[in-house]
Amino acid sequence: MNQAADGENKQSLLGDITKVSGAFEGSEGIALARELARTFLTDVQVVHGLPVSERAMGMVQLVVSELVTNARRYAPGPCLLDLEINGGVVEVTVWDSNPTPPTILAPDPTRVGQHGLEIVMTVGHSFAIHREPVGKRITTTIVLADDPNGDAAGRQP
Repeated sequence: MNQAADGENKQSLLGDITKVSGAFEGSEGIALARELARTFLTDVQVVHGLPVSERAMGMVQLVVSELVTNARRYAPGPCLLDLEINGGVVEVTVWDSNPTPPTILAPDPTRVGQHGLEIVMTVGHSFAIHREPVGKRITTTIVLADDPNGDAAGRQP
């Protein structure tokens, strides 16, 4: 599968690593990116037999939606999405052409809007922003399986 702006996607299996990538442009790209994430995680379960909790399925789609929405809103041109399984986590990376790092606002329940990165940082196991020669990459990881108590496995408080 090869995911590109026209709806194609790319998947490879290398040892314990499974990956899919997509390029998205326009507002319809947000829904396509969520669908790519859902299909990818479903295949990870069905084809590769890796456990993916319902929580992880929902959180990955939420994170993809927030990151792709920000990329579409603040950067010209397409954005690139990579989803990679490595061990018990899915790494979600979104690249866009704007080199300016996003402003990370302190939590404020009275603020209307601009909670996307706050959500991503809360539900993710890790979070990083990397400047690139062109643009930037934002990466977070989501644990795939829940522990028996229903908490994200390995989540740091």
